[in-house]
Amino acid sequence: MSNPVTPFLRVQGALILDGGLATELERRGHDLSDELWSARVLRDDPDAIRRVHLAYYQAGADCCTSASYQATIPGFVHSGMSPDMARDLIRLAAQLVVEARDEFWAVEDNHAGRLRPVAAASVGPYGAYLADGSEYRGNYEIDEAGLVDFHRERWALLAGSGADILACETIPSFAEARALARLLDEWPGVYAWFSFTCLDGAHISDGTPIADCARFLSDFERVAAIGINCTPPRFVPDLIRALTAVTEKPVIVYPNSGETYDPVAKRWLGESVPSEFGTYSREWRKLGAGLIGGCCRTTPDHTRQISDRFRRHKFPMK
Repeated sequence: MSNPVTPFLRVQGALILDGGLATELERRGHDLSDELWSARVLRDDPDAIRRVHLAYYQAGADCCTSASYQATIPGFVHSGMSPDMARDLIRLAAQLVVEARDEFWAVEDNHAGRLRPVAAASVGPYGAYLADGSEYRGNYEIDEAGLVDFHRERWALLAGSGADILACETIPSFAEARALARLLDEWPGVYAWFSFTCLDGAHISDGTPIADCARFLSDFERVAAIGINCTPPRFVPDLIRALTAVTEKPVIVYPNSGETYDPVAKRWLGESVPSEFGTYSREWRKLGAGLIGGCCRTTPDHTRQISDRFRRHKFPMK
């Protein structure tokens, strides 16, 4: 198996990612206010997730990511499910994004100007299971070996799910990146991208320079891309520069909308303008990012803005 990212970079100069899955589920009326977040919809209304994936492919995404970010065996068991049901739901998450991709590609008219899209299986961080915001701090009370043990079974389920690539995303700590890279080494033929949450334009959430993370991950052949997600857009240009200075791996960026969350009022502050996000995406590509999309508070409208710009103007990889 070859790196599934490569054809998109060679042919069209970029791979367009989807946007916020949970954001779009909420826009469609789903209540995600519990510890399982979007993973609860896997149990309650899985077809709603498939429909959101399909909407992103229709908006121009070359890759959509499964609803397994917060889907873990201990998390599901804590909510009252059996371990077997938890495993089935994790497999289902990957199945839904593959089904949506195949449904999209079955329509001949969707082939015009497109490569066959890919399906990614999300490997969310340990902090997502904790549901306490620590995916933005990285201050876990667990060591690297413990993180390997935590991720191992879900990794096995997703690696064998039929998804094209694993998305190791919203990683806040260097220790967790090393743990996930150890698992990648154990699974020949599997490719994964690694994307971090960041404090500023140079450091991931635990304070490690992102350049150090990139240097480490660059030694792994099946690391498909390295970058940033769920980080404010204002930090992205400097982060891209820090990455391209130390690695030849493709750079992936899918920041949040730039809005800020008020935990007291329980509401988002600011405004997300899809057209502005589309304009940012061209700048990120010019700086060296090859995989570009959105995270929290971005929608198919944001994806469409990115797609419109990239389908009109090619930015070939050098």
